[in-house]
Amino acid sequence: MTSIRRWLLGWLICGLGIACLIAGIGIFNTVRVEAGELFDYELRTVALSLPHNIGADDVAQGRSPELHGIADDRLVIDIWDRSGRLIYHSPHEPALPRFGEGFQSADREGYRWRAFGVQQPDRFVQVSQPYFIRDELVVTLALRTIWPFALLIPVIVVIVLVVVARGLSPVRGLSQSLATRSPESLEPIALAKPMPDELRPLVDALNGLLARLNEASQAQRTFVADAAHELRTPLTALKLQIQSAISDGSLQVEHATIAKIDGRLNRLIHLAQQLLSMAREDAAPEAAIAPMSLRALCEMRVGDFSLLAEARTIDLGLELENALSDDDAFVIMGDTHALTALVNNLLDNAVRHTPVGGRVDVTLRREAQGIALTVLDSGAGIPESEIDRVCDRFYRCSGTSGHGSGLGLAIAHRVAQRHHATLAVKNREGASGLSVSVRGLRAVTSSARASDIVSGMHA
Repeated sequence: MTSIRRWLLGWLICGLGIACLIAGIGIFNTVRVEAGELFDYELRTVALSLPHNIGADDVAQGRSPELHGIADDRLVIDIWDRSGRLIYHSPHEPALPRFGEGFQSADREGYRWRAFGVQQPDRFVQVSQPYFIRDELVVTLALRTIWPFALLIPVIVVIVLVVVARGLSPVRGLSQSLATRSPESLEPIALAKPMPDELRPLVDALNGLLARLNEASQAQRTFVADAAHELRTPLTALKLQIQSAISDGSLQVEHATIAKIDGRLNRLIHLAQQLLSMAREDAAPEAAIAPMSLRALCEMRVGDFSLLAEARTIDLGLELENALSDDDAFVIMGDTHALTALVNNLLDNAVRHTPVGGRVDVTLRREAQGIALTVLDSGAGIPESEIDRVCDRFYRCSGTSGHGSGLGLAIAHRVAQRHHATLAVKNREGASGLSVSVRGLRAVTSSARASDIVSGMHA
């Protein structure tokens, strides 16, 4: 069984169809028996009601005016006198022998006949009828009786379809409710309509599972956040102590060794910071999303990274496309802290992987689906075989150098998901480098609200 709906429809429709077929056969046989009794009654009635003035002259002249009313039923009337001489026979009908008294069935003249004979004081009367006439009339009567079944079956099928669809609608509603939930949503399932008793155990079990998953996920996020926070402080203190010891001469080591130690510490500090950002993003509530200026955010982050870019003679800039006006703030519905982490990670990756003298462009563009944020660099790009994995947590492309943790694009992807946007990573066409785009950020069109947001962010 692969579908409850198909199983119910199949059994109900087939069962009702078989029931209607059996009922039709039963009705047909009942009508046939009752019609046979009626025809036998007709034979007997005609035989007993024939007038006594029918004689041989009627046979010779072919007259039977009193019998015109029964000609349609193909009744054959034969009358014999006391001596056994045939004194009357229905015109234009085959001659039949005398079958005997009462109801009789016999084969004559290529047909099967049903006859009724009665002995009267001065004559013997026999009324006969071919069976095919009776069968035709029986079929006609039976069809007139069972024809409503031909209309009843489609009506029953429609009723079954409607009833099954209505009966399974709560299951379909539950499926749609689960399908539209975000992967991170662990809230209990709540349906707008009353829930059938049959679905209550399933929904309760699912809610129990979601509650346990939420507890486990919360415990994991808390552990990662606590571990990252506890790691970041001693690592930073250790770096400061090493720098202090080198400055006052209490630590005498080679410069290359100090550089390696410093690089490892920087990487550990960066990893702890990224773990903390990932834990915060995983636990971020939807209520944190509010109107904000993406342009102001990007201007501040580009300004912060400009010193690092200048140190490597990298041309870093912000471009606006399809802006509504010169002071268009590109206001969106977003979480300022989460989008700050997204822009920081994209800029950090772009600047670190762009060679000296290269170029990094940040572009804001209005599109039909919302606002798009794109970061272009002129680095070496990513091998095509690894493009699909760069957003996995802790994944670092082969040959990557530096203090990256493999969490930057994973954090950006998680932030984009929470904002119902898409993050696309691809190599630039016709030029070296990487293109990372976040599309579908929901725009806010109120200009008055936008100006307030911009002034508030700059303040």
